Amino acid sequence: MKKDNIFESLSGVKIPIQIYGTAWKKERTADLVEEALSKGFRGVDTACQPRHYNEPLVGEGISRSGINRSELFIQTKFTPFGGQDPDNCPYNPSHSLEDQIKTSLSVSLENLKTDYLDSLVLHSPLKTLEETLRAWNVLEGFVERGVVKQIGLSNCYDHDFFCELFQKAKIKPAVLQNRFYAESDYDKNLRAFCNEKGIYYQCFWTVKANTHTWDNPTVLELAERLKKSPLQVFFRSLIYDRIHPLYGTTNSTHMEEAMDLFNFTLESEDIEKIKTIGQY
Repeated sequence: MKKDNIFESLSGVKIPIQIYGTAWKKERTADLVEEALSKGFRGVDTACQPRHYNEPLVGEGISRSGINRSELFIQTKFTPFGGQDPDNCPYNPSHSLEDQIKTSLSVSLENLKTDYLDSLVLHSPLKTLEETLRAWNVLEGFVERGVVKQIGLSNCYDHDFFCELFQKAKIKPAVLQNRFYAESDYDKNLRAFCNEKGIYYQCFWTVKANTHTWDNPTVLELAERLKKSPLQVFFRSLIYDRIHPLYGTTNSTHMEEAMDLFNFTLESEDIEKIKTIGQY
């Protein structure tokens, strides 16, 4: 993998910029993960949350690929009970928060057929900062034991909350994974903080929430000139701005296009035009 395809987080973990997202893939998950890896992806994102992910099939797809574990970046999440299907939860919600997280990790390791995770993300903040820090302390213990290489947070749009968590955490969040959309003002303040601290800013819902950008005549014209797709041009512009989208496509051609993002460049004025259109 080319060096510019890699982001080194503040924890020192090398993260491939093209990460395949597995939400909502259901019974197709194993086939799609195997295909994505065959196309060149080396990062996979999932969650121990049966409501939206099929983590066991992610593990099956990884296993089928035949790729050495050392070549892969595997990221999963602990999902608090509020985000789980109460009839299909991977842990006992009556147990302590600490035990819920420990059980979730054990289930993930078994599902993914691995003895360590490259990244474990808290799927959302809990009700208070204090409770979130209580969960964070458990995640820190996993890093100290060596079973997890880095930890992060998802679905956190409160700049002050995230900064306070960062300040109080013994082991700092290395990843922030958020929806990338106008309602959060594209996390401008949070992204600035991530850039300052070396935190990997990962985003989802990037395509559907930003049609106004990648389907804009200026981007369409640029894509035609470069002989690339509009989404390739859009995603490449995001990466220049240290915004790293998850790729959740089920289309084989789009997987190939995602792996082609570093075979062309954009001029700085074109990047600024796209950023102005998107208002991010």
